[in-house]
Amino acid sequence: MTAVQSETNPSASALASSGGSSKGASIHAKGISKIYGSGENAFRALGPIDLDIKPGEFVSLIGPSGCGKSTTLLLVSGLEPPSEGSVEVDGMPLTRPISEVGIVFQDHLLLDFRTALKNVMLQQEIRGLDKAELRERAANLFDRLGLKGAEDRYPRQLSGGMRQRVSIARALVHDPSMLLMDEPFGALDAITRTQIRHDLEMLWLETRKTVLFITHSIEEAVGLSDRVLVMSTSPGRIVEEIPIDLPRPRPAHLGEYPEFSRYAQQIYEIFSKLGVYRF
Repeated sequence: MTAVQSETNPSASALASSGGSSKGASIHAKGISKIYGSGENAFRALGPIDLDIKPGEFVSLIGPSGCGKSTTLLLVSGLEPPSEGSVEVDGMPLTRPISEVGIVFQDHLLLDFRTALKNVMLQQEIRGLDKAELRERAANLFDRLGLKGAEDRYPRQLSGGMRQRVSIARALVHDPSMLLMDEPFGALDAITRTQIRHDLEMLWLETRKTVLFITHSIEEAVGLSDRVLVMSTSPGRIVEEIPIDLPRPRPAHLGEYPEFSRYAQQIYEIFSKLGVYRF
């Protein structure tokens, strides 16, 4: 999915002329919430919550279903306005959808009538960026994400894991400063999830994009993140911030680290206190 370029986004023109920025963006949200309806029918879906994500940081939001994780992502991207509070990206107020962002959803959202490469190159067509430069970036991403040889295949000819890899390449090819991911591995089998998690971490270590990662998986949150933000049940609020101090790159089998078990247990205990688990 591609966010719409905005006249108020100071990076939009720079992105169009330079083909992207390798610098990660800062994200600062103060007291943001989302309320649907009004009066007696008003429903608070989220918050209020605060976010303070540093440039190049990998932060995961984890919480029970329906707590507002995906809503948070929409507010941070500018695709939805907050009902209360404000969002700033690189110190600039966010009032419209921003352009310097890549978004990956649980559904790959590929166009069935375009090949894998043409799905990725859709970014070039929409943004008017240099075709040769983006094609070179696409080739590099296909190689790094294990997609080499799949350029001319259509989505129906790809496995679920390969389709999601293509969607990640599409989100990164224009070199955005922010990568927002909403349960991107949720529909994948365990083996594929492990491999893509590793590939994503290696790409992040190289590019240091700012990443906000939405997940239900404690293993994914701990395995990928610099910090894990734990959310309560609806309306979601951030109830705990857990810095993750594990060496990188992290192994496929996180159980090799005793610290991983301690982080996982800490999150389980928080959810138990919130009543998420009833056993």
